[in-house]
Amino acid sequence: MNSSYMTDPVIFLIDTLFSLYILAVLLRFLLQYSKSDFYNPISQFVIKVTHPPLKILRRFVPAVGKIDMSSLVLVIGLQMLADFSILLLKGVSVGIAALVILSITQLISLLINIFIYAIFARALLSWIRPDGFDATSSILISLTDPLLNACRKFIPDMGGIDLSPLAALLLLQLAKMVILPPLHSLASLVS
Repeated sequence: MNSSYMTDPVIFLIDTLFSLYILAVLLRFLLQYSKSDFYNPISQFVIKVTHPPLKILRRFVPAVGKIDMSSLVLVIGLQMLADFSILLLKGVSVGIAALVILSITQLISLLINIFIYAIFARALLSWIRPDGFDATSSILISLTDPLLNACRKFIPDMGGIDLSPLAALLLLQLAKMVILPPLHSLASLVS
C-alpha cells in the first residue's frame, strides 16, 4: 500500500466537510444580502448551522452597510484552512499569498456555481409547478431575481417565453471563463 491509500480518504473527508460548511456560510451571506425570508425553513436551517462561529466573529468583525463582513471573513478563513490542509496532506507547500488567491478563486467559482444551479432549479420548478410557491421556490426567487431582472432589461419580450435564465446562464459561464483562469495563473506565479 502506498501513502495515498490513507491520505486520499482523509482529503476526501476534509474537502467534503469543509465544502458543505463553506456552502452553508456562503448561502447565509447571499440570503442575508438578498433579503430572503428569514422565517423560511431553509433560511432557518442555514442560520442555525452557521450561527455559532458567526456569533463569535461578529464581536470582532462589524458589518459594512448591508454586507455581513463576518460571513465573508469566515468563508475565506474556512476555504484557506481547507486548502492548506489538503495541500499539506498532498505534500505541496505554497505561500500565504498563493493560498489566499487560490481560496478566493475557489470561492468565486462556488459563488458562480450557486447562481447557475439556482437558475436551473428555478427554471425546472417553473415547468413542473408553474403556480406553486413553497420554501424552495421562495429562496430560489430571492437569490436569482436580481440577476434575472438585470437580464430582462436587455432582452425583449418574446411572447410569454422568458429568455432571461438562458442569458444569465451564458453570462455566468462566460464570467467563469474570463475571471477564473487569470486567478489560477496568478496563484501559480505567486507560489
